[in-house]
Amino acid sequence: MFDLRRWGARTGGSKDAAKDRLRLVLMYDRKALSPELLNRIKDEMVGVISKYMEIDEEGVQVDLDQNQDQAMLVANVPVRQVRRGAGGVSR
Repeated sequence: MFDLRRWGARTGGSKDAAKDRLRLVLMYDRKALSPELLNRIKDEMVGVISKYMEIDEEGVQVDLDQNQDQAMLVANVPVRQVRRGAGGVSR
């Protein structure tokens, strides 16, 4: 079978990825949020959340996302279990 993808007939894969990366870089620049600051925010969030939940720290992802006229801080935090008696709600 002949595969057109080998000959560059892709459906915008790398082009779309490059546009998304550029959009993200411009958004970080407009919001004056350096990668170092984002990492510090992530580290502090991990510290606070770890008081109440056992999390997979290596799997934590924090990003800045643009939605029309506002930016949102989006965090994905893999939770292993909720810590009992950590001052939170007991079940």
